[in-house]
Amino acid sequence: MSNILIIKHGSLGDLIQANGAIKDIKEFYHNRKVFLLTSAPYSIFMSECPYIDGVIIDKRLPRWNLFFLYKLKKLLSKYNFSKVFDLQNSSRTRFYKNFIFKNLEWSSSLDTLESGQSKRDFDSHPVLDRMELQLKKSNIPTKYVKNVDLGWAKEDLSKLTQKYTNRDYILVFPFCSKKNQNKKWPFFKDLISRIRREYKNNYSVLIAPGPDEIKEANELNANVITENGKSINIKMLISLISGAKFIIANDTGPAHIASHLKKNGLVLFGSHTSAKKVSIENSYFKALSVNKLADLDVDTVLKEVKDKLN
Repeated sequence: MSNILIIKHGSLGDLIQANGAIKDIKEFYHNRKVFLLTSAPYSIFMSECPYIDGVIIDKRLPRWNLFFLYKLKKLLSKYNFSKVFDLQNSSRTRFYKNFIFKNLEWSSSLDTLESGQSKRDFDSHPVLDRMELQLKKSNIPTKYVKNVDLGWAKEDLSKLTQKYTNRDYILVFPFCSKKNQNKKWPFFKDLISRIRREYKNNYSVLIAPGPDEIKEANELNANVITENGKSINIKMLISLISGAKFIIANDTGPAHIASHLKKNGLVLFGSHTSAKKVSIENSYFKALSVNKLADLDVDTVLKEVKDKLN
């Protein structure tokens, strides 16, 4: 029997958002094996996903590296795929379609466009709406694409959190990737100090930094969560977010996790994109949007936090 391939390289937030679509695809093809082609940082995490039968790592080396491309093509040919769901919808995956998957049935955003509609126009719509339309084009029922369930990724984190706090906690994500510094609000240090003064008898303030963020996190006057001096893994991160009383974050992967866990919280947006386009806002997790993040003052953010916490 032939197999199904889903391509979703990342980032973390994008992969989290795709979990609902992945579940819909697996439920539709319940008698077939469904594999995920993704980047190495997410391979261990997604290998534990119950909607995936296996994970294939794509090193995503330059496309002029013919040795890499032929090796990847040879590897993928062993799986007897009959259909590919391109949930990444990038220039790389469009190249893969022509070079590696030439004769396979293919699902992508390009196949979803209405007559006369441009991809630019299609891409302006909310990401979960786009994903839903893409699956519907393949006649797949979409029960979960907008109802992402991360229950499979939660674990008991009480032993770790007890090392850092014995109270309810506010979890802060003041970082973003180096290539997206325009997403970073510059006043988290002041905000954390204000929150600690305001809620010193009620909440601890915790930070869960990535591998390159630990040094900066230690300068922010909060409890820095690590395991053996290293960043916690993705499942631990999801579990930590799940246990938080409140989340404050830039537009990053942890913010998307908080949104899909329906956590009470706040995500800060500049003009890099909109909360609607990335499908992050709901009745629990709210967006505070401004034209320029540097113009968003601490008092405004703190007022939003207090309004939701009090």
